[in-house]
Amino acid sequence: MLYRSGKNGDELSQLGFGCMRFTKNGNAIDLDKAEQEIMAAYRAGVNYFDTAYIYPGSEAAIGEIFERNQIRDKIRIATKLPQYLIGSRAALDRFFNEELQRLRTDYVDYYLMHHLTDVAMWEKLKAVGIEEWIREKKKAGVIRNIGFSYHGSTDQFLKILNDYDWDFCQIQYNYLDEHTQAGAEGLQAAYEKGIPVVIMEPLRGGKLVGMLPEGAKQAFANSGRSWSPAEWAFRWLYNQPGVTVVLSGMNSVQMVEENCRTASEAKPGHLTQEDFATLELVREKIREKEKVGCTGCRYCMPCPKGVDIPGYFRCYNAMYTETKYEGRFQFAQTVGLTKEPAFSTQCVECGKCEAHCPQSIPIREKLKEADKALRPLPFRVGISVVRKFMFRKNRKNA
Repeated sequence: MLYRSGKNGDELSQLGFGCMRFTKNGNAIDLDKAEQEIMAAYRAGVNYFDTAYIYPGSEAAIGEIFERNQIRDKIRIATKLPQYLIGSRAALDRFFNEELQRLRTDYVDYYLMHHLTDVAMWEKLKAVGIEEWIREKKKAGVIRNIGFSYHGSTDQFLKILNDYDWDFCQIQYNYLDEHTQAGAEGLQAAYEKGIPVVIMEPLRGGKLVGMLPEGAKQAFANSGRSWSPAEWAFRWLYNQPGVTVVLSGMNSVQMVEENCRTASEAKPGHLTQEDFATLELVREKIREKEKVGCTGCRYCMPCPKGVDIPGYFRCYNAMYTETKYEGRFQFAQTVGLTKEPAFSTQCVECGKCEAHCPQSIPIREKLKEADKALRPLPFRVGISVVRKFMFRKNRKNA
């Protein structure tokens, strides 16, 4: 296993174990199977294990496994504060203490503000005293490193990144999402500040393995490499020095072994020009199914009325390169649930975006088309209900 350095001198395995997708036995996690997979990863050198308060049964499962095998002091636990449920200083302690109990530990190595989508969510936490709370927890040694996980636009990521002395951050990033969400720009900004970056969704939830079009599969087959589609995706990430840990939700020992082998070989700068050409061809084959030829360059931004134009088109395309549900879910997650509304219905058709688009996309027309597809009535109602829950001023979790 190869390792990369954390901000505070920690040596972290460049492959991390994402603990959201353990196999279920009925409604509960198959604990014996999860233990086999976790211990196979541990023996291969993985020392970073990522979970969250809202992953059903996950914190309790890994807490039991680590305690049973007596390896707590040899691994790093990352878990997350459900910031969307926080309305007071007291709630911070309540959720954190519950997580410690589930994890059967008295400290967390890496603690994240979960699922920030814009700076307003961070400001809400600051208003209830999160900065002082973090200082107290770090001084007491019960939180070793503080960070945030992020889904949203690049500019909002940069604002959050620069607003606090973070120890690390976590972003969605893969060869198809190179210029969306925090993107390569966000990754580079964190790297220049010396902030380690943990990568989630390196395979787009398995889509870059199980849903590749035939043309993409053929491009990999013709590359002269014996790498699987998953290995290509991981190697693309490991090739970048700004990447610290890549999370994988591994649910078989075979998957653990393959990913650990890749993480024991791949170093920054190991890909060739021919490899990059193969990946570009794969991207082209995937994008042939897209509805809008948006590259995510963001020349159309900022929209004077706050519409997230690249976000709309990315999610609209995902409906056809992945599944309709996935595209709509991504839209709700990254566009629909930001504090400041970013819907296409805010567009006044000023045309400034089209004047700057290198692809000459008829943005105003395509936004209407995308909104109709992404927000059918049930999704429109659902997003509205969740927004009211997340952003109401007086929460009951006080």
